[in-house]
Amino acid sequence: MTVLLETRKLTRSFGGIRAVDGVDFTLEAGEIRALIGPNGAGKTTFVSLICGRVPVESGSIIFEGRDITHLPAHKRVRLGIAYTFQITSIFPNLTVRENVELAGMREGHEAQIALDVLTRVGLAHIAEQKAGDLAYGHQRLVEIAMGLALNPRLLILDEPTQGLSTAEVEAFISLIRQVAKSTTILLIEHNMQVVMELAHRITVMERGRILAEGTPEEIRSNQAVQQAYLGA
Repeated sequence: MTVLLETRKLTRSFGGIRAVDGVDFTLEAGEIRALIGPNGAGKTTFVSLICGRVPVESGSIIFEGRDITHLPAHKRVRLGIAYTFQITSIFPNLTVRENVELAGMREGHEAQIALDVLTRVGLAHIAEQKAGDLAYGHQRLVEIAMGLALNPRLLILDEPTQGLSTAEVEAFISLIRQVAKSTTILLIEHNMQVVMELAHRITVMERGRILAEGTPEEIRSNQAVQQAYLGA
């Protein structure tokens, strides 16, 4: 397998507290990786460092063999890193199609891909509806479509199933399996059903550090993870 993303001793502090504390992390191309851990474990800060929303204090980030540690966020998008938090602000008065077109146009991608992307996420039939009129679950899918419009090499999703119904969660799982055929996925998720069904490997964070990594089966049976996170 080819290493897509690597962090080395990645560190970031806020007010004297190390939110991310010397994290070494490797993500392979084509992987679905879940990032889990209790609230305050450092997950969102970690992916914010990767996408450039938060500046690195120390350590390095390597993407496809290139050091991007100090690269601005918009240039990381152009390299193929899409983070839903950067592009989830839908424009409620624009149509679904216009939202997706706008996301693609921001980084110079062809707007014509909008309908193809909306077909992939199952929203082509409501392409001309105002995004603000959609149910919450459909708005979440619009956000994912906006990310896919960037044609990313890496798609980072932060709590994408939050607020979704059971049926919508099942549809999301099917969607991500399809997306993963051409895009590497890094997924922050609290829904353990989603994590266990989707992830090839799981990284568990606690107090800014990596507590454990492994397959879903390995993580499920890891005693340290059970004590720290899974409630056993």
